[in-house]
Amino acid sequence: MNVALQGKNVYEDFEPRQDTLFFKVGAHGLISFHGRNYNIKKRMSADERNRLITDSATFFRVSSDCYVNVRNISVIGENHIFFGDTSKRLPCSGRKQQMIRHLLDQ
Repeated sequence: MNVALQGKNVYEDFEPRQDTLFFKVGAHGLISFHGRNYNIKKRMSADERNRLITDSATFFRVSSDCYVNVRNISVIGENHIFFGDTSKRLPCSGRKQQMIRHLLDQ
């Protein structure tokens, strides 16, 4: 029962800047947020979407439709970005990895 309640809170109290490992932008304002143990698809207005995309202190664009939360990156290497204690990872070019390292050093 507790697990169900915790899952419900994640969806109700979802905060993209803190809870998201990465997100992918889809068609018609649909954004797929990926967290530690969940994926949430949410429709957002153009203004909300632009605020997320332009938040360079939190999110970094690794491909045409994918943005990573730099605060939640644990390891960069082997042409992938790894997130915390999860098995989630994303492919990432060496150039993008170097740019993320530079952001993390600031």
